[in-house]
Amino acid sequence: PLEITGEYGHWRRVRDRDGAGGWMHYSLLSGARTVIVAQDMTPLLMKPDTGAPAVAHAEAGVVARLGNCSLEWCRISADGKRGWVTKASLWGVRPEEIRD
Repeated sequence: PLEITGEYGHWRRVRDRDGAGGWMHYSLLSGARTVIVAQDMTPLLMKPDTGAPAVAHAEAGVVARLGNCSLEWCRISADGKRGWVTKASLWGVRPEEIRD
């Protein structure tokens, strides 16, 4: 995943999680929103509640598709598994970002 930090015409300024960046033509970027699991063995929970049962665990570095997000939680899917994780355990979603 890359974070888009600027736009100029058909070009997008991007940055990866290590801070490396540059400009890319928009046609080279996917419209799919993805994130990277930043914490090892992050539980994917059945619902956005720390007391909810885990349906799976994700290792650090896993790239997951991003779904809905509240201020504290995001729903992600990876390798056929889907669940809720704390937003703090992800790279690629802003702390204030809400997705419906």
